[in-house]
Amino acid sequence: MLVLLLFLLALALVVGGILFLRIHAFLALLGAALLVTLLTPAGVVEQAARARGLSAHDAAALARTPAGERVGEGFGRTCGQIGLLIAMASIIGTALLESGGADRIVRSALRVLGPSRAPVAFLGSGFLLAIPVFFDTVFYMLVPLAKAARVRSGRQYLLYVLAIVAGGTMTHSLVPPTPGPLFVANAFGVSLALMTAGGCVVGGCAAAAGFTYARWADSRWPVPLREAGPALAELERVAQSEDRQLPPLWLAVLPIVLPIVLITLQATVGSAAAPHGWGAWLRVLGEKNVAVGSGAVVAMVMLWRASSGTRVRDAVTTALTSAGVIILITAAGGAFGAALQQTGLGAVVQQLVARYDLPVLPLAFVLTALLRTALGSATVAMITASGAFAGLATGGNLPFHPMYLALAIGCGSKPIWWMNDSGFWVVTQMSGLTEREGLRHLTPMSILMGVTGLLATMAGAELLPLV
Repeated sequence: MLVLLLFLLALALVVGGILFLRIHAFLALLGAALLVTLLTPAGVVEQAARARGLSAHDAAALARTPAGERVGEGFGRTCGQIGLLIAMASIIGTALLESGGADRIVRSALRVLGPSRAPVAFLGSGFLLAIPVFFDTVFYMLVPLAKAARVRSGRQYLLYVLAIVAGGTMTHSLVPPTPGPLFVANAFGVSLALMTAGGCVVGGCAAAAGFTYARWADSRWPVPLREAGPALAELERVAQSEDRQLPPLWLAVLPIVLPIVLITLQATVGSAAAPHGWGAWLRVLGEKNVAVGSGAVVAMVMLWRASSGTRVRDAVTTALTSAGVIILITAAGGAFGAALQQTGLGAVVQQLVARYDLPVLPLAFVLTALLRTALGSATVAMITASGAFAGLATGGNLPFHPMYLALAIGCGSKPIWWMNDSGFWVVTQMSGLTEREGLRHLTPMSILMGVTGLLATMAGAELLPLV
């Protein structure tokens, strides 16, 4: 009973602090971690530590450690595990935008697929670019091209907008190194290679469902392009402009693909390779920090080719400034999760699931969806929900791989998109949709994609449990 009360109190502090008191997510998560740590009796901490496999000596030492030090340890451990990945991914994303690499990817997709398949090009471009770039930034970049495509075609504007949303939002919550899925994969002990593969498959299913809805919505409730005067003239110029000096497609894609290839090779081949020669190099280059760092180096070289050293330095400064806030929030979430683990919450969740035969994946999905609907942030919802299920994921009692639990939480971070989400306002304001049109189109599509992703995850856990 004490454990559940502490968990509910922590949730109330996080949700109430962010939603009603307008406290920054970093402070809300850190405050909840400190409160839970202070209120958890030493005997409970020791018992929970023993249940997680610590020796009697180490468990007793942990129970005697001051609350502030324990919170700091959880914060530092998480920061050390994922801080570099977030920083390098931010550099990749900024360099792609500044160098024109992202623009090259989109324009190449539009050229290859042709005007009639422009919605598919926007779907695929959003899906790919949202792996290293935050969704808001992806939408900022793609929506002018969507408007220009609407000027050329004279129709399907809503479909273009919703296609970008369907592609970009799913990788944002399912594919590392975006902070949400990166944090959950790390908390659940899931390798980046496996989380990336699973996230792409489940995200692809969910994005396809969202795209199907987008086609139906566009045919039923078409939305006009609400641009006039100089803005419309600029869109016409963009629609006809192809003369910008952009990097070649292979170089534009390389910063995204290279880390994925290196991590995957290290996971599938590196462990079986000889401990010297190419096997040793593969193990070094395939290590997650080195692999994503390699992508960042390629991205900076691409930006340097397109501009100058000063611009590269300014872009890196901008990227690291943005990444710093995300790292702080994510590390505070790690401290919060560690505090919840020390209460023995994981064992309690396991007991409840076993006693009442609760379906784990839908349970994780619903809890995350409730947090997302209340908080408006997919990343914070995933971080908060993962604290309740980390013990279950790492306890070895699941009938399927913990990756599926991480994916269920990622899918649960999609519903419900509405007015308390900054992304809702980014999409509506940048695309010219009214609030009513946003609620009519974005909210149902977020629910459909989340549920579809959950069903795909459950099917994968049943057909290919990986245990």
